[in-house]
Amino acid sequence: MLFQLMERVARFMAILGGLVLTVLIALTCISVLGRGLNTLGHSPFLNALSEGIAKALIATGVGPVSGDFELVEAGISFSIFAFLPICQLRKGHATVDIFTNALPQAVNRFLTAFWEVLLSGLIVLITWRLYVGMSDKMRYGETTFLLQFPVWWAYALSLAAAVIASVVALYCAYVSIVEAVTGKRIRFVPEGGVH
Repeated sequence: MLFQLMERVARFMAILGGLVLTVLIALTCISVLGRGLNTLGHSPFLNALSEGIAKALIATGVGPVSGDFELVEAGISFSIFAFLPICQLRKGHATVDIFTNALPQAVNRFLTAFWEVLLSGLIVLITWRLYVGMSDKMRYGETTFLLQFPVWWAYALSLAAAVIASVVALYCAYVSIVEAVTGKRIRFVPEGGVH
């Protein structure tokens, strides 16, 4: 039952992260297209070909999206933390098990538990540092250069996703410890997932 709850939360965060990433991709494409059209409007080639078309293109106000890199920076950090819970729950992190494959299954379970606990500790540490960073940004009132939105907003979004990633990571560490001690498999990793 607890696994199902973690699975739902992890899936929701992955979908949310994917939606944010899709919007960021669209924003980047629009910005690059606008920048390209603006450059074309100012190019000697188009001015020589038809000065009227060049002036009309520039008059439309076409150009890059103002502050696009600020939005992408904030959104990407959120997306990374949003994808972390599903990756952790499904054992999707990269592993190198060339040497451990020859070890007995019980030893591998303990190694898995050790790394799960270590990774969970790191995720919790990063979450805590995100909180400290957000508090500093709030206290100093730092804003982005172009859009002038408070920097702590991006920290808060990432922190929310990181808190969920921490909860899922701690759950995974607990399950790995129980699996190592009892020898029973508790966490279901779907077929095609990493074992």
